[in-house]
Amino acid sequence: MTGGGAEPPEALPADSKLPRVVVVASLGNEYRRDDGAGQVVAAGAVERIAGVRHVGPQVDPLDLLGRWDGADLAIVIDATCARGTPGAVRVVDLKTGGESQGATSTHGISLSGVLRLAQAVGQAPARVIVVGIEGADFGKGIGLSPAVEAAVPVAVRKVVELIEEARECA
Repeated sequence: MTGGGAEPPEALPADSKLPRVVVVASLGNEYRRDDGAGQVVAAGAVERIAGVRHVGPQVDPLDLLGRWDGADLAIVIDATCARGTPGAVRVVDLKTGGESQGATSTHGISLSGVLRLAQAVGQAPARVIVVGIEGADFGKGIGLSPAVEAAVPVAVRKVVELIEEARECA
């Protein structure tokens, strides 16, 4: 990237079974313990599956504007703080399910708010799926709590499965 702008997502050949553009984005801050879970999961997922564009880590959902524009599928991975069981992995399709009631964001604007903004300016992905991992510790420091660390492989598998399912339906 140059000048702070985003590179456009890499397009796949027209005859590919893949959705044309798949974006995997991570939100969070690795210096706030479990808030860094999205980065770890996204890195693990993009290592395991070809043909995706990793546009993270991002600290704030607004940072996705210009990075996920026009994607067929955007999977956003983030730590959640819904007072649920630490390490629980949840999947929410923002086009069909909206954001989970009771879940709070540690960011200034919610992901669904950013999606609505992207839709208003004609730059939204066709589909946005959120993979959330319930955090336990959002204090200062590096490293995930044991429950979140144990959930990372589960969340990585879920991201890979979501991409594979999208490919089968393309």
